[in-house]
Amino acid sequence: MYTQFYGFTEPPFKITPDPKYLFLSEKHQEALNHLLFGIQNRTGFIQLTGEVGSGKTTVCRALFQELDDRYATALILNPMLSEGQLLRAILQEFGIEKCARDRLRNYQTLNEFLLDLVSRKRDAVLVIDEAQDLPASLLEMVRLLSNLETDNQKLIQILLVGQPELRDKLDAPALRQLRQRITIRYHLNSLNETETQRYIAHRMSVAGGRGVPAFERAALRRIYRYSRGVPRLINALADKALLAGYVHRSDVITAKLVLRAERELEGLFE
Repeated sequence: MYTQFYGFTEPPFKITPDPKYLFLSEKHQEALNHLLFGIQNRTGFIQLTGEVGSGKTTVCRALFQELDDRYATALILNPMLSEGQLLRAILQEFGIEKCARDRLRNYQTLNEFLLDLVSRKRDAVLVIDEAQDLPASLLEMVRLLSNLETDNQKLIQILLVGQPELRDKLDAPALRQLRQRITIRYHLNSLNETETQRYIAHRMSVAGGRGVPAFERAALRRIYRYSRGVPRLINALADKALLAGYVHRSDVITAKLVLRAERELEGLFE
């Protein structure tokens, strides 16, 4: 509805993690740089944490765009699996279709695949999102994957992505071996008020915006106070505010329209 009214090519505040909308604040750029450094230097384990909606998954998708054909990548979005299921999911994400029911055989298949990559001067990168949901047994299985190595290099780089609870989980004494292998850690903080304003302008520009509608300063301040700089919340509120602007046929998104959008998000209808 409002997309055509305001001249956008698509909705600017979709909540899907589309890399083309990635707003590289100083924090997001730093996070991406940490991930690239860890992978390119074959550090083994990398940890990225951040609050819900802070943009972790989007950073990971942007990471994949930065990696060229020298890297084989696998992304696990739902780690709530058994040990056997997780190993089969990793194989399938790497494009290995012939999975056995026997876990040991699948482990050998993965090792052979990784050794073949090394022989062709390629590297493997495994990203596990929502890693805070992994039970200790699966985290231990992931640690064992890092034992796949040659005399001089790790065969697979593993990136654990999760909410702050992941850090707490890894502090458990039973997981100290895994914790000691994580050499790169980065926590992605929320945007500040200035970055929030730039984030909104950036997404509207990427979506084909031409300066209409304009968010008044008080509206932007209200969005920041509500969202606390969390991109997912910014998206949800800004999207509702644009819809409210469309309903009122307004080229200016006012604080009053943002307040109306807030109430709708909270289920407080007039």
